[in-house]
Amino acid sequence: MEQDDPAEALTELRERRPGAWELLQVAAGSGLAAYAVWALLLQPGFRRVPLRLQVPYVGASARQVEHVLSLLRGRPGKMVDLGSGDGRIVLAAHQCDLRPAVGYELNPWLVGLARLHAWRAGYADSVCYRREDLWKVNLRDCYNVSVFLAPSVLPLLEDKLQAELPTGARVVSGRFPLPTWQPVAVVGEGLDRVWAYDIHRGGPAGQAASGPGSASVPGVPGSHVG
Repeated sequence: MEQDDPAEALTELRERRPGAWELLQVAAGSGLAAYAVWALLLQPGFRRVPLRLQVPYVGASARQVEHVLSLLRGRPGKMVDLGSGDGRIVLAAHQCDLRPAVGYELNPWLVGLARLHAWRAGYADSVCYRREDLWKVNLRDCYNVSVFLAPSVLPLLEDKLQAELPTGARVVSGRFPLPTWQPVAVVGEGLDRVWAYDIHRGGPAGQAASGPGSASVPGVPGSHVG
């Protein structure tokens, strides 16, 4: 079947004047489609979460995943992704020997999609995805944490991380930095940038090395303090 000529289609569209009923149908159809996407992929589970704590899903890019792993690779201890979405970071972490790797996601459709990806990759019995509210997850045994959350919830997340994470844990935040913590390393540019923060005993989390200049993370090429 031959493809339509875009120029001809555009000309025909310009010459045709849709009636009021057609315009109403288009508007209604567009609105219904948008609502269907929201209802199926984003809304389930949100009803259980206060509005100020809700975080819309935006999947991490391949480069963002790579940058997260560059700041966690080789570290011991449990790895968790808070708001794991379709599970791509957790799956990649497991493949890089960050184990156990666990994803916490409230949306059942995304949890199902994550499990499907793990099954297709041959890790269905190795990678764990749990349908849980990230605000209710106990982080006391987690030493490697990744988050890709909205800026509006990051101040509250800082409080939770500081209160629950053990000494020696590392947090990697993608797209947006934690508002009051100082990173020990920053990798990437623009929306692909990620920030690493370390939990220390008896002091503020994410305390950068003292003195002017930048501090690098051993084994992480190109990392720097932002």
